[in-house]
Formats: sequence, structure tokens, C-alpha cells
Amino acid sequence: MSSTFGNYLRVTTFGESHGKAVGAVLDGFPANVPLNDGDIQVQLDRRRPGQSSITTPRNESDILRILSGVENGKTLGTPIALIVENSDQRPNDYSTNALPRPSHADYTYMMKYGAAASSGGGRASARETVGRVAAGAAAEIFLRERFGVEIVAFVSSVGGIDAPVCVWYDINTPPDNSDKNVVNSIDINTINKTGVDQNPVRCPDQQSAKRMEEFIKSVKDDGDSIGGIITCVCRGVPAGWGEPVFQKLEAQLAQAMMSIPAAKGFEIGAGFASAAMRGSEHNDLFIKKPNGLGTQTNRSGGIQGGISNGEPIYFRVAFKPTATIGKEQKTADYQGNETTLKPAGRHDPCVLPRAVPVVESMAALVLADMALAQTARQNC
Repeated sequence: MSSTFGNYLRVTTFGESHGKAVGAVLDGFPANVPLNDGDIQVQLDRRRPGQSSITTPRNESDILRILSGVENGKTLGTPIALIVENSDQRPNDYSTNALPRPSHADYTYMMKYGAAASSGGGRASARETVGRVAAGAAAEIFLRERFGVEIVAFVSSVGGIDAPVCVWYDINTPPDNSDKNVVNSIDINTINKTGVDQNPVRCPDQQSAKRMEEFIKSVKDDGDSIGGIITCVCRGVPAGWGEPVFQKLEAQLAQAMMSIPAAKGFEIGAGFASAAMRGSEHNDLFIKKPNGLGTQTNRSGGIQGGISNGEPIYFRVAFKPTATIGKEQKTADYQGNETTLKPAGRHDPCVLPRAVPVVESMAALVLADMALAQTARQNC
């Protein structure tokens, strides 16, 4: 069951990195939602390899086919099967898979199953996220059509190069100048996908993006890789989504984000910075807003008590450097004999640019699931 995610809206992904195809089955999706191949293809195009000189050169067009659950441009309420065929497999690039590659899942998969995919990372490969993005794109359309929810993610840091991001105040309230990151910054209340996609790094601050791109290229030229951070904002989420205790909204988001390949950290709202604050600094004071009660600041990240409070939900996800690099590495075979792993395969020097739509899609799947849970409760 580890390949299935969600409660009311359940997605199951399938396929291996260099197998015949990858995809997903989305069950529980509401009927009469406008949906077609092109709607989903937009997000798949943002995730696909070979987009620029700072991504993997693997040449996959990632053309989607909807096999079921959609008719005449609308969903039927039945399971939606989504498939993308692999066309640029190179299993011979992985003839060294008799060796457990450093920081890959080869060793742990072998210990768990006694078997592993013969090429690439199999189910542990980032290729698996094709199904997530396809399903998440459909969920995002549902959220936008039915609730007016908008989800935007962007690269906010690469290798310690940080873009200025403003996240702690509401757009309708003058910023508190004591907040260190509100001046000359990216405003998460107004950023959109068009602004994010203006450069190959997917950082909406053009000056920071240029520095990040140059750094990624230098790391690639050195045969190495680099990690970074993606920031995501979900706007228009109404108050009341999320389940108490074990299925808190931020807990579900954390699970979703930490299931993404290469994800190593998650924080919401002020996150780890809140550990150095006093309550008087961190508390979001309630004020009257045009649409009802709201908060003056948003250090909670739009969630309190595990339930959305109507403010923008924002969080950050940290990604490690790509494990496969263009340098020889000392390692050991499964018998413990020392050996050298020579570079092979095609991989991103930095996963961040292509991980942006993956983060958005996983956020959409969580929010759509919570929306259906709340709708079910209200209809009882």
C-alpha cells in the first residue's frame, strides 16, 4: 500500500524509471469537473527532463494519455487512469548496479525486498513523480474550479544562495518592519506560475535566479550536484480544512512533501525560526478583514490546530543534492569489498527546478483530499 496516498481522494502511482511506462490511478475524484489531456500536460511539461542546460539531458516528451474516467471533457466520478510511456530508456547505463550507489536506495531496497530494479532507481527514481504530477494537476484543477484555490511553488534557495521571500505578513496589512525578510522581497501573496517560469531555475527573483543558474552550471561542470529549498503558497483555502490530532493539515502536507524523492526537510509558517521567538513575537493577532475574521500576521502558515484558518498556507521543502554525480566515488559492493563507482547515467545537477510542479501537485492532492473530507462532514 506504500504506493497509494490519500483517504477520500486516493492516488496510486506505478512504473519504474526505465520500464515501459509510468503513471497513476486517481480514485474518488468528483464527477463533472472539466478535465482533458492538455490541462494535465501543462504541469508534466514543467516537470519533464531535458528542459534546459541545468537539467538532466534525458529526452522524454512525457506525453499523457487518459485511459479512463473522463468523457467529453468532464470527469465521470470513476477511477481516472493516467499513463506516460517511457521512450528514452538506457538500462545499459546502469550496468554497475551490482554496486550499491552512495546515498541511493539500492542498498535499502535490496535489504527490504531481496531484489531491486535492474536499471536506474526503479520506484525510488524521480521518474516515479510523473504519476504524482499527472494526478496532482487534476486535483489542482478541481480545487481551482470548485473552491478558487491557487497553488504556486518556486525555488527560493540553491546551495545557500537565498532569494528574498516575504511570507510573514498579510498583503492587506502594512508589514512589520521588524520582520527581517519583508524588504525588496518576493511577495507570496501575489506570485504566480508565469512569474515563476520566467527563467530555467524557477526563481521569480531574476537577480537571484541568475546567480543560482550560474552556480548550478559551475557545479555541473565540476561533475557534482547541489541542493536547495522550494517555497510553496496555497491561496484561497477556506477556514476549516484539516482533521484534528493525527491527520492535521500540516502533518499531511509534511508526509506528502517528505515522500518526494530527495526531500530532506519540511517547515511551515515561521518554522524553525519560531524556536527562537517569544510568544508575543510569534502569535498571529486576530483582526477584522473584508471577508470576516483574519490574522494580522501569518507566522502560523495558514494553519492552527491542524486546521486551515483562511490565511495563505505556506511552507518550505529542503532537497538534498542529487545522489548520482559525475565524479568517481569510493564505495563497496554488497559483500563489503572496497571498489570504485564510475559515473554513469543522466541526472540533474540540481533537482529543484523540476521539483517545483511535484511540490505543487502533492500539495493539491492533500488539499483536495481535505476538501472532500470537509464536504462529507458538512453533508452528514
